[in-house]
Amino acid sequence: MLYPLMYEPVVRAALAEDLGCAGDLTTDAAVPADARAVARFSARGAGRVAGLDAALSAFRMLDPALAVEPLLADGADVPAGGVLAVVSGAARPILTGERTALNLLGRLCGIATATRALVEAVAGTRARIACTRKTTPGLRALEKHAVRMGGGANHRFGLDDAVLVKDNHIVAAGGLGPALERLRSRLGHMVRIEVEVDTLDQLEILLRDPVDAVLLDNMDPQTLRRAVAMVGGRMITEASGNVTPETVRAIAESGVDMVSVGWITHSAPNLDIGLDFEPG
Repeated sequence: MLYPLMYEPVVRAALAEDLGCAGDLTTDAAVPADARAVARFSARGAGRVAGLDAALSAFRMLDPALAVEPLLADGADVPAGGVLAVVSGAARPILTGERTALNLLGRLCGIATATRALVEAVAGTRARIACTRKTTPGLRALEKHAVRMGGGANHRFGLDDAVLVKDNHIVAAGGLGPALERLRSRLGHMVRIEVEVDTLDQLEILLRDPVDAVLLDNMDPQTLRRAVAMVGGRMITEASGNVTPETVRAIAESGVDMVSVGWITHSAPNLDIGLDFEPG
């Protein structure tokens, strides 16, 4: 769940960035102060809703007197032409908040929609789709929420909630053994450890001293099957790298527990949503 405390600072910063030092020059000069409007958020294409409350908060911040009515909830599917929300009241704050609201809503719905497509592609396998830390700076909580609304799972939120030992850590620590020894001596009992491997030889070394999870990086489906068999349920198996809508099914059918995908947060296309004013 997203609480207002989690998204309001992001929305305020976005509005401040757009308003700058002089405010909305176009709206304030062209639109009478007493003008009224009714505006609808309409989806130009079908998709999965995410971030609607965060987007609508832009209007509440600009004018608490506006009537803001969400018609769908996060996690719902919207058809092409469907209406997500209606905002009515003074025209000026609706116009001023339009771009900030649409930027947030289109991006988050796009992430949820892309995640939903991958989740559907692996249906019937044991694999779950997960995001990564490849998020837009400042938007991580919102983007990871969008992944959940698309039916996906969240990997770690930051450097502070789980351990992922990658190749550069192993080099800097002087080897996997010393790295794991130091980690286990310092971490609390609730912190999980995951180690990245690129080859089956590296996996074989890790299996001498298993951890909680293993990230199988850039392996083809045949190699992934062998890796899953080698692990034999002793660790959670996560596949990562070269995951596309075309390859995700074969990756999932290898038997891995998780498939992590960076592009669903850093490169998912926006869902096209418009704010349409009703004729006065």
